[in-house]
Amino acid sequence: MRIITSVKKLTNAVKASGPGRGGMTLMAHPQPVLVAPAELAKLIDHTLLKPEAGEAELRRWAEEARAHGFCSVCVNPVNVAFVAGLLAGSGVATCAVVGFPLGASASAIKAAEAAQAVRDGAGEIDMVINIGALRDGRLDVVRDDIAAVRAACAGQVLKVIIETCLLTDAQKRAACRLAVEAGADFVKTSTGFSSGGATEADIALMRAAVGPGIGVKASGGVRTLAQAQAMIAAGANRIGASSGVALVSGAAQPAASGY
Repeated sequence: MRIITSVKKLTNAVKASGPGRGGMTLMAHPQPVLVAPAELAKLIDHTLLKPEAGEAELRRWAEEARAHGFCSVCVNPVNVAFVAGLLAGSGVATCAVVGFPLGASASAIKAAEAAQAVRDGAGEIDMVINIGALRDGRLDVVRDDIAAVRAACAGQVLKVIIETCLLTDAQKRAACRLAVEAGADFVKTSTGFSSGGATEADIALMRAAVGPGIGVKASGGVRTLAQAQAMIAAGANRIGASSGVALVSGAAQPAASGY
């Protein structure tokens, strides 16, 4: 195993193409990658999306993100302003979900939601695509939906959730292509609220589909250090998880649904 001990080495290893658009070149048979905890932390979106989350729990998530140097704290739009205030000056971004978790809002609503999140302090947006339109083959609708959110959060990082568990492999590839065409910075596997989460096979497929130019985020069911390392080896360069502290400490989290 290779132990990656610096941000520079990690960046070289995944062949990142720039801030917010990091990529990774997928080899035919990726070797296991052991990422040092401090470097793994920089790839984690510390995620708290359950509807019952209140200020005490949000505050704890922000404190953990500051302490461990996570990339962002990912929350529902209603909590963005509060969390952004807690993270001010920390270097940890606030990430907001949009059209979440179904992706079934009108494009104008998604765009407005993204714009409001940016005004509230979000530096990153994770949007859910129009899944039904993709499955129907109405690809222009999907592309335009992503483009509307892209325009609403210009200058911020945009991640596009394709909900892999509901798609065929061909549909996954199409979704990735549409996200690239619409200007996304990342493609993301899952909401964590449907029937399945991230798999190594899907990460590899998505990385192959988008190439090295943009990022791939694994989310949903990543609860152990070994799982996170496997996702990185398969091509991910961002991990969405509610168990960020367990990931960087090597502790196991009990099996549960969602993140």
